[in-house]
Amino acid sequence: MPEILLSQSEADRLLATEKQAALGEKPLFPDPGAGKIKVEVELRSNDNKESFLLDVSRSRMKISKATYQHRVRQVIILARVDLDGPPHRNPDGVEMPCPHLHVYREGFGAKWAGPLPPNFSNPNDLWQTFEDFCDFCNIIGPTPIERGLLA
Repeated sequence: MPEILLSQSEADRLLATEKQAALGEKPLFPDPGAGKIKVEVELRSNDNKESFLLDVSRSRMKISKATYQHRVRQVIILARVDLDGPPHRNPDGVEMPCPHLHVYREGFGAKWAGPLPPNFSNPNDLWQTFEDFCDFCNIIGPTPIERGLLA
């Protein structure tokens, strides 16, 4: 399958687009103890011209390990936060420890990671980091996932 590419300006525009959860029931934040370790939420731009996906994944073995991912066109990662996982090696060989943020970069997709920006207020708090990620991705309106017990 050929790789789908976006220009940097298109990726930046899509990330900046205000979006909200599509109609439907809100899933619970993944709870490894309950067996559910991944949820996916469909998002729509306010003008309904673009659809997006928001993924939240947790580890069964390490409850502090999580990944939050924002995608467009099913497969293009616009942004991803990795919490309490292994370090990431960027294409230039520099290793980025967790937590880190991947943001789409033309020609590389989401292969580059950098430190979390200052607006991610507490990376040790999974729920707060999820809310900060939603803000970073311009997801507006009510939080698209219910908090649950282990968030």
